[in-house]
Amino acid sequence: MTLQYEQILVAIDGSKESEWAFKKSVGIATRNNATLNLVNIIDTRSYAAVEAYDRSIAERAQKFAEELLGEYKLKAEAKGVTKVNIIVDYGSPKTMISRDLAKRVTADLIICGATGLNAVERFLIGSVSENIVRSAKCDVLVIRTPQDED
Repeated sequence: MTLQYEQILVAIDGSKESEWAFKKSVGIATRNNATLNLVNIIDTRSYAAVEAYDRSIAERAQKFAEELLGEYKLKAEAKGVTKVNIIVDYGSPKTMISRDLAKRVTADLIICGATGLNAVERFLIGSVSENIVRSAKCDVLVIRTPQDED
């Protein structure tokens, strides 16, 4: 018996690594006839101080995330994925992806890109992908290489 994935959660942040993760997720979703949940977490810590000064920052971040995920949804559908959800939320990507959102969509696979942090940044804050691997209750696929277009 082979494992069949039904709910795939893909972390999208606009980086080239998350684009690679998306491309790989499309193939996996197609082979498994799975639902693709495209997720972007707007990290509230990164703009909390500035937002007090300029409220429109949150609105711009939300609009950017929705447009980015909307483009990816169209690409997935063009490749034959019939069930695609878009989730934009606020908080800490490190904890929300593997705990809250994975539970919300009953994810059986989380796909994310390896982050481009340097050694000092990794030591100080740790990477999102590292945290997902440690805390997820389901399979995790961390993408480190580009996927060739079929």
